[in-house]
Amino acid sequence: MKRRTQIFTAFRKAFPQTLPIFSGFLFLGISYGIFMNSLGFSAIYPILMSLVIFAGSMEFLTANLLLLAFNPINAFFLTLMVNARHLFYGISMLDKYKNVGNKKWYMIFGLCDESFAINSTIHVPNNVDKGWVMFFVTLLNHFYWVLGAALGGIFGSLIQFNTEGLEFAMTALFVVIFIEQWLKEEKHYSSLIGLGMSIVCLIIFGENHFIIPAMIAILGLLTLTRKSLEKKEVQPI
Repeated sequence: MKRRTQIFTAFRKAFPQTLPIFSGFLFLGISYGIFMNSLGFSAIYPILMSLVIFAGSMEFLTANLLLLAFNPINAFFLTLMVNARHLFYGISMLDKYKNVGNKKWYMIFGLCDESFAINSTIHVPNNVDKGWVMFFVTLLNHFYWVLGAALGGIFGSLIQFNTEGLEFAMTALFVVIFIEQWLKEEKHYSSLIGLGMSIVCLIIFGENHFIIPAMIAILGLLTLTRKSLEKKEVQPI
């Protein structure tokens, strides 16, 4: 009984954190299901792909790959380029996923931009199991995406609307998450490092190639300055 209470408490902590993701994932998922329908695929395709792949933009690309000649090597490298940022997400979450039991295998599979953003910044009280909170954040985000894809796939032939610009919803969502995190921080060293390295890499590599160099630079600089930053954060004001 106590374990069930702990799990339910963790769910109650996780659910409100994922509500902003719900709106974005629902509409993007619906647009994905409609897109698959427009290519001639039945609803089962977006449902299964959202369940098994769960990789947002890569799922849109996969829809086109299914219409081309079978080329697994090309598909592999395309996937690696599109989702290379998850290598850095995974490295940064190694400590957080320690001691969470078998839940970590699903959390690794379900790691997406939005789950990473929430789980890497969420504050969990000591009396709540953080492992279960992160698990439910991952599970709920996955469910929202599958739900949207299913609705779009099932009713795609009946829904007609202009989805131009809808992809910006996720960009706006990350801006909101960043601002919220900025307001929570007493000092902004990590945020400033992230912004600074992104701007520098954007200038050097251009808008189409700056993401991976920026992530490498941010990860490297944060790793080198980690001890110094931790000391500054614990100093009394």
